[in-house]
Amino acid sequence: MSDAPKTIVVTNPWSKLRQYTPARIALGRSGTSLPTTPHLEFQLAHARARNAVHHEINVEALEAALQKRGHATLVLHSAAGNRPVYLQRPDKGRKLDDASREALVAAPKPAVPYDVVFVIGDGLSSFAIEENAAAFLDVMVPALGASHWNIAPLVLVKEARVAVGDEVGELLGAKMVVVLIGERPGLSSPDSMGIYMTLNPRAGLTDESRNCISNVRREGLSYEGAAHKLLYLMTEARRRGLSGVQLKDEAEALPSTLTTSGENFLLGNE
Repeated sequence: MSDAPKTIVVTNPWSKLRQYTPARIALGRSGTSLPTTPHLEFQLAHARARNAVHHEINVEALEAALQKRGHATLVLHSAAGNRPVYLQRPDKGRKLDDASREALVAAPKPAVPYDVVFVIGDGLSSFAIEENAAAFLDVMVPALGASHWNIAPLVLVKEARVAVGDEVGELLGAKMVVVLIGERPGLSSPDSMGIYMTLNPRAGLTDESRNCISNVRREGLSYEGAAHKLLYLMTEARRRGLSGVQLKDEAEALPSTLTTSGENFLLGNE
């Protein structure tokens, strides 16, 4: 009999592909089960996703960070009074509570309507907003300033769903609304931010009226890439008078900073 130790974990022949994706592929097996390390990593990712959903945004810190950058801000709240209600009643997250609605009605309006209002909502991942919203606006706002957009004060909405932005835009009389919101966490991306742009916002609009840019985060779509796409969509929406399914993202890709060898990773070395 051989005294050589037996291999407990059977490796997967596709393990080389793991360098190209954070997806859980080619994890190997131990008997008929996952090896211990991938199993524990999965449990950790699941816990992080759950934390992202239940974590309440530190709106005071975010507001302070935005004001430090020179932005005027307004903090509102959806009709969902707390996080449990928000998660159980999606409809309440799509509209403002009475106090917030009255505050917007009473807010001073410019003689020339705002071209756009940015609405920042916690959504299903407050981590995504805390991590990405201010950094994205650092790139986006100067790009709009160069094109002479009249930007409304930034509106922060707690317990927000995407559609609450339509009501905000309508009450402020803005021609366009852009909602920055935390996306539903994935098991490898608990901090992914989504961006939704709508022309002529008003309460009652549905998703077909919106354009979406997703997976905005440091390990996903870069802030520069997202700002490039959004500026194109906003410019075309204003020029053509439409948004949503009728407006396609045909922006030219930003030049890549990556270098490639030209080799096909699916082909092994011959």
